[in-house]
Amino acid sequence: MIAGIDHFVLTVRSVDDTCAFYERVLGLRRLDEPHRPTALLFGTQKINLHEVGRTFEPKAKTPMPGSGDFCLVAAVPLAEIRHSLDANGVVVEVGPVERTGARGRMLSVYFRDPDGNLVEVSEYLE
Repeated sequence: MIAGIDHFVLTVRSVDDTCAFYERVLGLRRLDEPHRPTALLFGTQKINLHEVGRTFEPKAKTPMPGSGDFCLVAAVPLAEIRHSLDANGVVVEVGPVERTGARGRMLSVYFRDPDGNLVEVSEYLE
């Protein structure tokens, strides 16, 4: 009954700092619309950003920065992601390491964004 994920929401300390990080490190594109949360666009999905104290309804029961843990699928070889992480001083906590994703085997690296969310970026092996 479910086809995929359209978007998810991160609660952040600073929308500007979060957007700058994801734009610089992963090439996501910022979208600002009146009376809507700022969003980061990639592929056919997006991440909506709620800034602490400036959230939108409805929202999670206890939104807080740093509680996210998610996996993004790379559109480029994982080596290019690693290069961008290194060039931007982002510490890789784990990886590359083999994992199993929704579509099968993948190679992943894990790092944290400015709020401490755990970000996994993966490349499918098949």
